[in-house]
Amino acid sequence: MSQIGITHTFALADGREITLETGKLAKQADGSVVVKMGNTMLLATIVSNKDAKEGTDFLPLSVDYQEKFAAAGRFPGGFFKREARISDYEVLICRLVDRALRPLFPADYHSDTQVLISLISGDVNTMPDALACLAASAAISVSDIPFDGPVSEVRVGKVDGKLVINPSVEDNAKSTLDMIIAASAKDIMMVEGEMDECSEAEMLEAIKFGHEAIKIQINAIKELVAKVEAVKGKIVKREYNHETNDAELKERVYKALYDKAYAVAKSQNPNKKERGAAFKAVVTEFIDSLPEEEKATINTSLVKKYYHDVEYDAVRRFVLDERARLDGRKTNQIRPIWSEVGYLPSAHGSSIFTRGETQSLTTVTLGTKLDLQSIDRALYQGSNNFMLHYNFPAFSTGEVKPNRGPGRREVGHGNLAERALRKVLSPENPYTVRVVSDILESNGSSSMATVCAGTLALMDAGVKITKPVSGIAMGLITDDKGKYAILSDILGDEDHLGDMDFKVTGTKDGITACQMDLKVDGLPYEVMAEALQQAKEGRLHILGEMAKTITAPREDYKPHAPRIVKMTIPKEFIGAIIGPGGKIIQEMQRETGAVIVIEEKDNMGHIDIVATNADAINAVLAKIKGIVAQPEVGEVYEGKVKSIMAFGAFVEFMPGKDGLLHISEVGHTRLESMDGVLKEGEKIQVKLIGVDPKTGKFKLSRKALLPKPEQATAQN
Repeated sequence: MSQIGITHTFALADGREITLETGKLAKQADGSVVVKMGNTMLLATIVSNKDAKEGTDFLPLSVDYQEKFAAAGRFPGGFFKREARISDYEVLICRLVDRALRPLFPADYHSDTQVLISLISGDVNTMPDALACLAASAAISVSDIPFDGPVSEVRVGKVDGKLVINPSVEDNAKSTLDMIIAASAKDIMMVEGEMDECSEAEMLEAIKFGHEAIKIQINAIKELVAKVEAVKGKIVKREYNHETNDAELKERVYKALYDKAYAVAKSQNPNKKERGAAFKAVVTEFIDSLPEEEKATINTSLVKKYYHDVEYDAVRRFVLDERARLDGRKTNQIRPIWSEVGYLPSAHGSSIFTRGETQSLTTVTLGTKLDLQSIDRALYQGSNNFMLHYNFPAFSTGEVKPNRGPGRREVGHGNLAERALRKVLSPENPYTVRVVSDILESNGSSSMATVCAGTLALMDAGVKITKPVSGIAMGLITDDKGKYAILSDILGDEDHLGDMDFKVTGTKDGITACQMDLKVDGLPYEVMAEALQQAKEGRLHILGEMAKTITAPREDYKPHAPRIVKMTIPKEFIGAIIGPGGKIIQEMQRETGAVIVIEEKDNMGHIDIVATNADAINAVLAKIKGIVAQPEVGEVYEGKVKSIMAFGAFVEFMPGKDGLLHISEVGHTRLESMDGVLKEGEKIQVKLIGVDPKTGKFKLSRKALLPKPEQATAQN
């Protein structure tokens, strides 16, 4: 007998239904919910320890999303045939959910907390990533874990000019806008997406549209909670005490250090290290000034914690009161920019982009179809011809950390830059392209520096892009009286201290990608619109600075970059070009040094010939044209004697095509034997004199090209 769970079903605006179910699966978790839409089902669980580990002063939250291959009736690829570490695609979904949930846990809640979301049934036309946050938020809501939710996410697309919530895979492929939006019933929390150069007004319209759909989902979570409480009783959130506080010490630190922290902010030192040292000196001098007997008893960790809050308040108040920045800039001012292309002589394309104390060294590598990235996911199999990888070594911020490969942040930043640049790649680009951004310095918005450096490197490589793309990170500082300051090109400090981190990329004509995280309640849409407009002004300024270095893709590729020549052939000739066991194509590659890639598509053979020099490409072209050319009776060919028989010789007169040169057609003199007449490998001219209608075999003649004996005598 199956266990009956508690369910609640609601409908999207277009009538599609979503069901929330709890109490049937994973009942030992603190909370668990299954979300079902069509045949797609996600199981979300949350477990949070009752107590926090000693000394923990943050929320140790981990969010993991994984798609089970069995959910789609598939085996995982690879040797072990089981799910391994999560893919970059799954990491990106983890980040989307994490960024929506994390701000809603209490600031003083420090228990180890884990959210696990699994795709347990997959429908190839329903995108599960838009349902992951709904599942996680519902699981937390039916638990006793303190949480200022619910929250949920939706995907917003624009298909045929109409905004759509959670479009199907088929519709999303046609969409000119693809955004994931997270929100509570009251506020937008997070936005991430890509667009076909949309306007700021169009983006804002999509955010508002998504928020209305999210409110329906949040109401559904509340109704599920009400049903649970009707069966099991009221859900009482757990009590906890994860922080040691001293109100008297907190007030003392505030009074003693606020003015000093404000003075450091007001000094507007543009040097990050010097400014950071000055802020640190404020609290260090305070502790050093204490009497020796008090130093032995005072909790210096608490002092530093309270000073962090003091510094936070002082800097924010300075920005709002003075309408100025920590480094001396105006609120809408961009840091100095310099850039260079072609810095690395052996790369196919390279650039340096430096904005203030943030610097990216970016390379472009051009490859063939053999370099395509294979994608093997539960619900999708395919390939990718454009990759952007972002690296953030510890030295970029003057730190020492072990190099353990890219983390989730690196994956997320790289994906944002990749989506920004993919929109301007020419559809006729013949290459597999890999862009690598190595951050050499960082003080704010290294992902946006990656977008700018990536654009410059692509143009340096000669990759055809429709327009240059730049990116900018915007910040926001507000107070409880409605006063606010929008900051262009934020510093790392401003990112940490601000209420918004809003990254926008685009061309001169519109937005190509965005990422926004809000940390403040009740941000009016009018302020968001103002931030978008200020971002546009900054984006255009950065494009102008980039144009001082390079304005369009180079007319030609670098001399050492691979050249690709494309040709199509009738598909019946594919086998002839490849040859038995790949003999012919391998021989062509060995002789010329070119790489030849053949694939059948649309009932034709599509060939890419790749080499770094024109001679190799031309040699391959000549050989392939020879193979696919149709022999014509009466034409003269230069052939190669392949074998000699008693009755004549077989001559290869076109690549892959042999004909019989009968003993009677060798010359005008009657021959008794072929001995000593021709040699294997000898090149001779022959004429195609016929094709056997039954067998299709070719008949060749050398005699037809030789002067008759009487003619030769007459000439003498």
